[in-house]
Amino acid sequence: MEAAAAPKVTSGVAPKLQEAGTADTAGPQAGQDASSPLPQPAPLVEEPPKIWLPRFLKQTYIRKVGDTVNLLIPFQGRPKPRATWTHNGHALDTSRVSVRDGEHDSVLFVREAQRTDSGHYQLSLQLGGLEDTATIDILVVERPGPPQSIKLVDVWGSNATLEWTPPQDTGNTVLLGYTVQKADRKSGLWFTVLEGYHRTSCVISNLIVGNSYTFRVFAENLCGLSETAAVTADVAHVQKPKIIWLKNKMEIQDNPKYRALTQLGICSLEIRKPGPFDGGIYTCKAINALGEASVECRVDMQAPVEAP
Repeated sequence: MEAAAAPKVTSGVAPKLQEAGTADTAGPQAGQDASSPLPQPAPLVEEPPKIWLPRFLKQTYIRKVGDTVNLLIPFQGRPKPRATWTHNGHALDTSRVSVRDGEHDSVLFVREAQRTDSGHYQLSLQLGGLEDTATIDILVVERPGPPQSIKLVDVWGSNATLEWTPPQDTGNTVLLGYTVQKADRKSGLWFTVLEGYHRTSCVISNLIVGNSYTFRVFAENLCGLSETAAVTADVAHVQKPKIIWLKNKMEIQDNPKYRALTQLGICSLEIRKPGPFDGGIYTCKAINALGEASVECRVDMQAPVEAP
């Protein structure tokens, strides 16, 4: 039985051993800094980002000055996406607006809203190269200012004409109209004659003859009436006409049998102890500087029926 032959070694030459290796275990390649961090793999998106905008925020969200804005916006995404808010395309003013992000929602909070907080707010979600956005329009409003340049244009008969111009400040929203009121100078009480009126001029009728009036106008928006009103500087004097009573076209002013009364613009004639000869055509005539007007009434007298 022969023994295995030993390997031959050439004199003066050491044997070369080649180690098996892979690219993962190889040293730094040429041109690569050994101290630079290795690129991190993108996170595995298990659920893409999605914003669930509540229905009431799909239209303009209106708040009054001083109100609190507290908007909770649900979203989904796994891992948790990164949420970013902007206001009119710029970063939020953190001195006024705060944001809290939860695992499944983002909250936008303003303690006391001001008109400068109005605008377009955008929420963006980013996750692994995927993105979803939602825009919310917020409008912060307040009461309008009073109308401007109100004046009493004309007074004729029992009517008065007013004119004014819109308020300089509408309260950051559209006007819903005007409210017009009158006050008798004797009582000083205000009464509304027009509400939700859209024009900037009006005629106020049925004023009481002999009285004097002051008028005022409020502007109105969705927050309510303006805190102050525009008040006319001039007073409307409704001239009291001269009233003449006639019977069968003959004046009866000085006849003690009759008593003429005028109260709150209503004229009446009282006949003392009426008899069979008091029937006839009675006429009430009103006269002032603009002309005259009259109305007639027929009065028939009937003797009482005696009981059998």
